[in-house]
Amino acid sequence: MHLPISQQVGNFRRITMNPMRVRTLKEAPYKKGSVILWMSRDQRVNDNWALLFAQKLANERKVPLAVVFCLVPDFLGAAMKQYGFMLKGLHEVEESLAKNNIPFFLLTGAPENEIPKFIEKNKAGALVKDFDPLRIKRQWTDGVVKKIGTLLYEVDAHNIVPCWAASPKQEYGAYTIRPKIKRVLPEFFDEFPKLKKHPVLWQGKIPKTDWFGMLKTLRIDTLPEVDWIKPGEKQALRILKTFLDKKLPSYALKRNDPAADGQSNLSPYLHFGQIAAQRVALEVENASVDKASRDAFLEELIVRRELSDNFCFYNTQYDKFEGFPEWARKTLNAHRKDRRVYSYTLKQFEYAKTHDELWNAAQMEMVKRGKMHGYMRMYWAKKILEWTESPEKAMEIAIYLNDRYELDGRDPNGYAGIAWSIGGVHDRAWDERPILGKIRYMSYNGCKSKFDVKRYIQAITSL
Repeated sequence: MHLPISQQVGNFRRITMNPMRVRTLKEAPYKKGSVILWMSRDQRVNDNWALLFAQKLANERKVPLAVVFCLVPDFLGAAMKQYGFMLKGLHEVEESLAKNNIPFFLLTGAPENEIPKFIEKNKAGALVKDFDPLRIKRQWTDGVVKKIGTLLYEVDAHNIVPCWAASPKQEYGAYTIRPKIKRVLPEFFDEFPKLKKHPVLWQGKIPKTDWFGMLKTLRIDTLPEVDWIKPGEKQALRILKTFLDKKLPSYALKRNDPAADGQSNLSPYLHFGQIAAQRVALEVENASVDKASRDAFLEELIVRRELSDNFCFYNTQYDKFEGFPEWARKTLNAHRKDRRVYSYTLKQFEYAKTHDELWNAAQMEMVKRGKMHGYMRMYWAKKILEWTESPEKAMEIAIYLNDRYELDGRDPNGYAGIAWSIGGVHDRAWDERPILGKIRYMSYNGCKSKFDVKRYIQAITSL
């Protein structure tokens, strides 16, 4: 499906922000005071609708603008591998903001406590935050709303079409959300304005961020950081350029081949918000490549990513058996007592000690690189369902491993992908078989027919 963005918007593409990107989470009387951006999901300075909106608000009020990030001591199983990637990117954010007269404050602790304290201490007049559909992030937001007497705005700076504008309900699948996104896409596919040097300086003290000292506040596993990919906005743009020049032309042919180096490698940057999906889409739309490759990539970048946000936003049980569609729960319940030929513990999965060399390779790819090929993630999750005692246990194990080892774990894409693989979310019923019932089946032999399995395993073994 080619999204004919250029044809629809043509030469009249706006350099502005559609106001539907913003929603008010808390009404409050106008107070003279600084505007604060609570940065969380979208950790970048350029191409950031939340930051641009916050600066516009501050300029209208002629007040200072500041950015805060609240570092929690632990987050959904993330380890130093993920924290290190994020913190290096945030250090770059701090330096870029300083060049624009915008101070950066790194807070530590529970956001529902630290954000209100910062607002009160600095007599802020308005708070702006970026959008995130995950349950824990929404709980933080609810906690902040209860404790502040300040205007609070939320901006969807992550999706091209804001989640609430794409659909008012949970969608059945890509086939139902695709036409909705396509219909309104031109309204939101704007070029980004440039962030300007802020004209009103911050009046209070700006402490120097202790990037090393704050590591002592963390309660995380010391899984080592990866060295094959570097964090930050600048590096994200370099990776994008490499993809556009060398990989996008053959993307349609290689994207589902784990043995080929055909993926964009942008998912960690998109997850941490170090690059905007909209910037990627703008560059892909302008690239000189064949329609098939452009179509394939934009389908994944826009439709599939935004479908995942839709799932997590409208289904609060996105990481549980109860979040599966009714037909999937019914068929999995009917096969709960089916005999498992193979059964493994969490530790056996974690250390890649199964009978299946392909599954073991996929697990080791994730452990060593912090990133598993998208096609293998489907096979990997489905086999966990086959080799565990229940779909609930399979979800628990898959989410634990994904969130612990993937750089882009703890993300709507991950939760939706696992729910698709194990619970038929965004899929349909297939032929019935043991254990899986009518959940789509994937096999080793099926993989062999699609790509060079031995080559993939050898490549992972040599890492």
